[in-house]
Amino acid sequence: MTILCEPAARAGQLSPALGDDVRIAQTLGEVSRLLAADPAETLVVVGSAVDLDEALAFTANLRVERPAAGVVLLRDVLDVVVLTRALRAGVREVVARDDLASLVDACTRSRALSAQVTGVPQPRADERRQGQVITVFAAKGGCGKTTLAVNLASVLAAGGARSVCLVDLDLAFGDVGICLRTEPVRTIVHGLGMVGHVDVAGASSLLTACRPGLSALLAPVEPGDAERIPAALVSELLEVLPTMFDFVVVDTPSAFTEHVLAAMDASHHHVLMTTPDVPALKNLRVTLDMLDLLSYAHDIRSVVLNRSDAKVGLTMDDIERVVRSDIRAHVPSSRDVPISVNKGNPIVLDLPRHPVSEAISRFAREHVLAEPAVVATKSSKRWFR
Repeated sequence: MTILCEPAARAGQLSPALGDDVRIAQTLGEVSRLLAADPAETLVVVGSAVDLDEALAFTANLRVERPAAGVVLLRDVLDVVVLTRALRAGVREVVARDDLASLVDACTRSRALSAQVTGVPQPRADERRQGQVITVFAAKGGCGKTTLAVNLASVLAAGGARSVCLVDLDLAFGDVGICLRTEPVRTIVHGLGMVGHVDVAGASSLLTACRPGLSALLAPVEPGDAERIPAALVSELLEVLPTMFDFVVVDTPSAFTEHVLAAMDASHHHVLMTTPDVPALKNLRVTLDMLDLLSYAHDIRSVVLNRSDAKVGLTMDDIERVVRSDIRAHVPSSRDVPISVNKGNPIVLDLPRHPVSEAISRFAREHVLAEPAVVATKSSKRWFR
């Protein structure tokens, strides 16, 4: 059912779009009474006749007292100020009053989100058991970083036994949504109004369900939006998401940005990608030296060699001499990998017995699931910045 807060004269124009099970409330006080009488109710539509300040105060209280319930706000005129204030208060969607199609879509998304939030435990902060954050990084593009991140997240979530969130932190050119054939209705840019007070309900509102056990926080799709994302938002999200998921896998751009450092700081595991060619190996060596300079622990690193069987004139001894670090996974090359990307179906799910799938699954089993979680050390980050 849905509660619509709007004077009766105007409510009659909106209620057909909300379905048959709509209860009309004249005031927000009446809405509160209806909610108290029905613990299962998860959606409140606040009409444009309701004062904005009162609507936002009501939403902020509801967000704390009943995080599974969502508020969709209707306004006669939409502007940036209203949108920003609404997001800060915890409003899930703001819709133009006359746009009934968008209202229906907003209500559908809010109900779906409430269904997710309902199943998320929210213990006190000092009692929360943290999930693991795994950041996948390569200082050179084209190493297969996104492919590994997508497949690693997929194999960890396989069968729905564990919950996994895949975060696309390549804010300018993120491809996670494309690799999973996911429509980017909500992205990280919708969290701008939450900076400073990200919580479980707010983080949940940014996620896209991909398949059982796997959700994604997608990168922006509009040009210029990447520059609007502060590193503080990334830090807050990576504090909250591990309280919601068993694993948070972060895909990154090929550069040590503020956002990447925020992910490195929050991580229990740094997965460093390379390929058997001199430029990639040189960049990996620089990456390892940089991580040493920033005092990140050695025991949370895993080097993964992609296209390990490529015949390019370098022996494994040559590679290990340059890297000076254990290589924990050898992923062979295969034309089936780009085919799986084009299909939008990770190869670990499409062809689980494929050599590439087996290499990634073995890495997940032996070096992610089997090893205890250790949070990254970050003592030198501020000096570096």
